[in-house]
Amino acid sequence: MVGVRLEGVTKRFGAVVAADRVTLAVGKGDLFFLLGPSGCGKTTLLRIVAGFEQPDSGTVHFDDRDMADVPPHRRNTGMVFQNYALWPHLTVADNVAYGLAVRRVGRRERRSRVAEALEMVHMQGYEKRLPTQLSGGQQQRVALARALVVRPDAILLDEPLSNLDAKLRLEMRAEITRIHAATGITTIYVTHDQKEALSVAQRIAVIRDGRVEQVGSPREVYRSPVSRFVAGFVGQANELAGTAEAAGPGLVRVTTAVGQVTAACEQAVTGQVTCCVRPEACTVLAGARPEGENCLPARLARRTYLGEVEQYDLVVGADLPWTATALNPRESLEPGAGVVHVCFASDDVMVFPA
Repeated sequence: MVGVRLEGVTKRFGAVVAADRVTLAVGKGDLFFLLGPSGCGKTTLLRIVAGFEQPDSGTVHFDDRDMADVPPHRRNTGMVFQNYALWPHLTVADNVAYGLAVRRVGRRERRSRVAEALEMVHMQGYEKRLPTQLSGGQQQRVALARALVVRPDAILLDEPLSNLDAKLRLEMRAEITRIHAATGITTIYVTHDQKEALSVAQRIAVIRDGRVEQVGSPREVYRSPVSRFVAGFVGQANELAGTAEAAGPGLVRVTTAVGQVTAACEQAVTGQVTCCVRPEACTVLAGARPEGENCLPARLARRTYLGEVEQYDLVVGADLPWTATALNPRESLEPGAGVVHVCFASDDVMVFPA
């Protein structure tokens, strides 16, 4: 396995800057995610690591080796594509063995390594089937086996679960986590699915318009986003604009159109700001206004029962949409029941410059 390092990588396609001076470090054995919306440049970065694209400037290193003049087939990476890219006329065994044949591995060792890779992805017994005889999840396992069989220094996964249904995606997330734990291979995984990244990654780089917005553990990125974009993209966030002023040590008071909000902030923030509050940090209460800070009057527009949670869609003030969720609710509020209050703790308010 290797550590992968990008330093000042820039890539343009005409007037479009797909990667803008990107610097990243992926440690040996990391399960590292590139997360961002479609078109943000994350797949371009993966292809640069693989050698399929060359950066206009900047460098890519595997450990201390500069990969500028190393072609893709000599980088010893295993690539898993979004569409699996299996040869339809080859059996499962022949698809998995393809990279070994290119490397001129002997037949006996080839058979042994194919069997080992298929066992690793729980696909033993399917050696003679064609890809058209497999489900989507099975095809994805074969694609993983083909990447693993060459014993790569790094595995590169490009939106590998996007073509699967919801149940299969959950199963394959668990499989990818299991396989990474068993092999310890450095893995770089591209996705736009926030839940996928939060549930599987060890570290995440959030990408926006070709730039890195934040790098951290899933918990760090979700609980302590560095920007309004990260707060809104990685999970849901209710937004409330206002003017901030200091309110005591570690506290900021924000005056908004719907009332005052108190936020706990490590650094003083003043002036025009946007407050962000996660739906799960909110409690919706009927009746008179509760005592304490951060209770805003609201109207319940709709409720949606989702089994483990109930989602409340509210209107705060005249027209500000707001979402709150209640875990395992025993009783539910009904729309049209009059004024309710949406309440949240100061520790759960994130404040960003407007």
